[in-house]
Amino acid sequence: MAQSSSVSVEPPRFDRPEVEVRASAKRKKTGTAHWSGSRIVVQIPARLKGRERTRFVDELVERLLSQRPQNAAGDASLEERARVLAELYLDGAEASSVRWVANQRRRWASCSPASREIRVSSRLRQCPEWVIDAVLVHELAHLIEADHSPAFYDLANRHPRQAECALFLDGFALGLGLRIENADVDEDQLD
Repeated sequence: MAQSSSVSVEPPRFDRPEVEVRASAKRKKTGTAHWSGSRIVVQIPARLKGRERTRFVDELVERLLSQRPQNAAGDASLEERARVLAELYLDGAEASSVRWVANQRRRWASCSPASREIRVSSRLRQCPEWVIDAVLVHELAHLIEADHSPAFYDLANRHPRQAECALFLDGFALGLGLRIENADVDEDQLD
């Protein structure tokens, strides 16, 4: 008896990358998911259909996404990442601290130029690395130019995907049902 299998590809969404679903008659109960480049490959039993299939795939994808290195990385690796980006794009602008925070409801990140602290919303942990990098460069630029002046944007836009990041975050916010403020500098912290 020949074993049947099928492959389908789900396009990327605001909250996850492209997903390739491989359904195989050889699989009876279990499924797996792994990264293949920037795509997630999910292997499932061919018998799954409709909502059951969707739910099964979603659970495997979410489990894999929650295990990504940047999701598990703590403040120390975020701070190191910011240091590397500052060297690459902003002549080594130094923050006193860079950390993940869970209390930012209307901002992706914020900066206090006077104390040189940068806080990044933990919501961004599930975003692609280039998005987090662009957000970090944006906040690091505030350490040099505190406001959103043309001089600030000259600095922030040194990251090559800054405009693309803004578009991504607009869609991400829409998908999450969030209203994000443009203000990311703590005005009371300005000199």
